[in-house]
Amino acid sequence: MSALGRRHSSPRRRAALAALVVTAVAFGGTACGPFEQEASGPFKGLTGPQILNKSIAATKTAKSLTLDLAITSADGPTKAYLAIDRQGRCAGTMTLGATGTAELIKTGNAAYMRFDEAFLREQGKGEPAEQQVAILKQLKGKWVKSDASDPETKDSLELCDLDALLADFEQGVNFATTGGETTVNGRRALRLTEGAGAESTTLYVATEGAPHLLKIVTKGGEEPGTIAFSSYDKPVPARQPAAKDVFEMED
Repeated sequence: MSALGRRHSSPRRRAALAALVVTAVAFGGTACGPFEQEASGPFKGLTGPQILNKSIAATKTAKSLTLDLAITSADGPTKAYLAIDRQGRCAGTMTLGATGTAELIKTGNAAYMRFDEAFLREQGKGEPAEQQVAILKQLKGKWVKSDASDPETKDSLELCDLDALLADFEQGVNFATTGGETTVNGRRALRLTEGAGAESTTLYVATEGAPHLLKIVTKGGEEPGTIAFSSYDKPVPARQPAAKDVFEMED
């Protein structure tokens, strides 16, 4: 069964996420754009670049958060909904490619993944029919347990590394311009934009409470996508599955 563990890995997953983040927060400009609107509320008197840097500083202090992302890269589409914290806890779902979803739980040194039938059938392609049947029989509805420090498992858990995710957010010179206010997942937000035409990025910064980043939308370019952040500093619901529902991988 170790072959399944190798085949569901995708080393570009966090790379694609990092590219989305870097594109959003490292514009490389030096001034505000020509359509800058005057910010109000908690950002009154601040320029777009100053607001973005303030938001990045606040976001980097998060002890936990939930990310909801949809990215298209050279490997195809990736979707994920994950609650993660700095203690290494992680829980949620990931969908790689057009079909097939995996549930994921990481707690302590253990990682658990449960694959839907579409995912298992996709991973079994090319294997003898009897092996495909065996995989479905063994794993359908079961959590596959593995050591979180195993290299193959770590690759599957790249999106669960909150420290690495927040390290990609860098303050500094940027080219953000302020737009109007809107609402993101029930929270008031200020819109910041950069770029136009074939490639552009829009960021949404909370205007109530801490000025966290709430959403990043990148259009055009090589890896367009959307990532939303919510549930800042909330407990992560990562609980070990019942033993009867767990299948332990063999070495």
